[in-house]
Amino acid sequence: MLDDPPSVLILGIGNLLWADEGFGTRTVEALHRSHTFADNVRLMDGGTLGFYLIQHVQQADVLLVFDAVDYGLEPGTLHCVVGADVPRFMGAKKMSLHQTGFQEVLMTAELLGGMPRHLALVGVQPHTLEDFGGSLTPPVRAQIEPAIAAGLQWLEGLGVTATRRDIPLGDDERLSPPALELTPYERGRPAPEAASRQGDPRVLADPAVRFDPKPLPDAWQRLSVDVDNRRPL
Repeated sequence: MLDDPPSVLILGIGNLLWADEGFGTRTVEALHRSHTFADNVRLMDGGTLGFYLIQHVQQADVLLVFDAVDYGLEPGTLHCVVGADVPRFMGAKKMSLHQTGFQEVLMTAELLGGMPRHLALVGVQPHTLEDFGGSLTPPVRAQIEPAIAAGLQWLEGLGVTATRRDIPLGDDERLSPPALELTPYERGRPAPEAASRQGDPRVLADPAVRFDPKPLPDAWQRLSVDVDNRRPL
């Protein structure tokens, strides 16, 4: 139990465009739709922001993370990790760049003396990742509500409580743009026959299509970029 109202960050991370990779984002969206919290609690869609999340992590006393994590378990298995083990699991089997980035965010926060006092990861073993534009697979989607329940139970143990909403959220109050919410996202997704997820065989198998790279002009090879101001030098 925490004495003073702590700064609490509930973070969903992942990439909506790669099937089960979007589990963390979908879970925090669902939590935001279904529950309210006190003013000291912030819900955030962290997406694949990586190091851009560092200031948010440093400001938090309590950090709850939802994510798809390769635990090496059966697809759809929910597993919770708390405390010092969280950074290790975030990078044990890297599935995407966002996991590497967030593991480094936690390590950097610790080096800078801004590590949250209480840390938990609620993760699910993904079933499918290589499905560009895909949505959550059934075994992973089925774990959204159990993940929310597990996260709320952990928070309650710290004295952080949630209240179920009586009135649904309006579109302008949601974490993500309306077009990226789960239902409209799936409704607007083309069928695999119209838009292949893993490379269109109509193109890849066409003998008229060939990969013929050209050397870069000499001027391009000398081009450098100022990454801070995003302009050529």
